[in-house]
Amino acid sequence: MADAAVIFDVDGVLLELTTAEEDAFFIPFEQRYGLKNLSRDWNSYAVRNDEDIIAEILQRNGIPARERAEIVTDYLDVLKLRLESGVIEAIAIPGAGDLLNKLRGSLQMGIATANLLSAAKFRLQSVDFWNPFSTNAFGAEGGGHKRQILARAISSTGLSKNRIVYVGDNLNDVEAGLSNGVHFIGFSTNPGRLNKLKRAGTNYISNNHLDTFGLIRHLLQG
Repeated sequence: MADAAVIFDVDGVLLELTTAEEDAFFIPFEQRYGLKNLSRDWNSYAVRNDEDIIAEILQRNGIPARERAEIVTDYLDVLKLRLESGVIEAIAIPGAGDLLNKLRGSLQMGIATANLLSAAKFRLQSVDFWNPFSTNAFGAEGGGHKRQILARAISSTGLSKNRIVYVGDNLNDVEAGLSNGVHFIGFSTNPGRLNKLKRAGTNYISNNHLDTFGLIRHLLQG
């Protein structure tokens, strides 16, 4: 598997996304502007990307776009403090740590997440997952759909697309992997979600990271 790379989505693949972590994202909007009951359905926003979601919420509520930087700062401060104090606990997907240990040193590893990168870093650091991704990590910064974030991560590897595997858990991940021409593995512990990924065109699916490792080896053999 030399001269190859695996790029991971974060939520649903490496980490669970908890209600407490979602709360941290929305707290600044309530504290600064009194905005409550904002949609937690990430698919309800025009672009499923933290940077774009913040901009959309501000625009919908007549708040100047220049306020975005303050919202980001507040969110990161809340998330970091709550992780450090134990109010928020990042939860690793079962088997994710073993998968990363098996892959470590044999290929490049990266992340392509719609989260703000600093937020993803804080959460991954809290479960000791960050180091393998530190040189190839791409998040919401710069905006855009998941396919655009993934394209940035692919470019940074310097590899041919047939030597790259992307692992994701959502329909936008399927579209990102297929549109970028890399190998794609649809991962979920939820049977219903796996069926949705299959119907969307996913050829390789996994519900545990032992199988994920086997699929990565199969797709990158030779």
